[in-house]
Amino acid sequence: MTRENRVVCVAIAILLAPFTASGQQTPLDPTQGGQSKRILGLVPNYRTTPTLVNYQPLTAKEKFKLASEDAFDRGTFALAGIFAGEAQLANANRNFGQGGAGFGRYFGASYGDFMIGDYMTEAVFPTLLHQDPRYFRRGTGGGWSRLGYAVGQIFWTHRDSGGTQFNYSEIVGNSAAVAISNVYYVNNRTAGDAASKLGTQVGVDMAANVLKEFWPDLRRKFGRKHDDSKTIE
Repeated sequence: MTRENRVVCVAIAILLAPFTASGQQTPLDPTQGGQSKRILGLVPNYRTTPTLVNYQPLTAKEKFKLASEDAFDRGTFALAGIFAGEAQLANANRNFGQGGAGFGRYFGASYGDFMIGDYMTEAVFPTLLHQDPRYFRRGTGGGWSRLGYAVGQIFWTHRDSGGTQFNYSEIVGNSAAVAISNVYYVNNRTAGDAASKLGTQVGVDMAANVLKEFWPDLRRKFGRKHDDSKTIE
């Protein structure tokens, strides 16, 4: 299994984690329409908006604030640690080395990927291209329909002025992040490496969209089961 496939497997494991969750719930944020700030207490969820009703575009300042919330959330640091550990186990970048010092370099690179990606896709390019970086939940309809919608939001997004268009901010923003990462990934600078990293980042974002779409349903379901089990006890 290639390193890129293992990374996607990590993302899928996080995506499927609600099915084995114990029922512990993250506090809701009233400023986000009752959305959790984090999913499973780990995955940042600041970009999710429950509805398009009464749509109001974000200002440039709000887009940078959103990117900062994601980039500096404790969950982002935790996820960076998970991905850093996986990369070190696979010896993905030989020049980083092993041991504590090596893990520090892996962690710095992994966190850099998250932070740069957040700012490129949620602030810089959305501001330049006048696109909205938020994920708007559908919340209704059949499961397959909602799954297709969540995946499609990677490729189509809302304009600040209304309507939809190709999600240049996601694709070009992640491409820019991959290009910047060549500064610290000295062993992985080929075109093939860049394409693999871009595919991984887009795949992780896609998995996150699916999780954001269905997490409130799963949260209610498992919250109910947790409450029922306490009642039986």
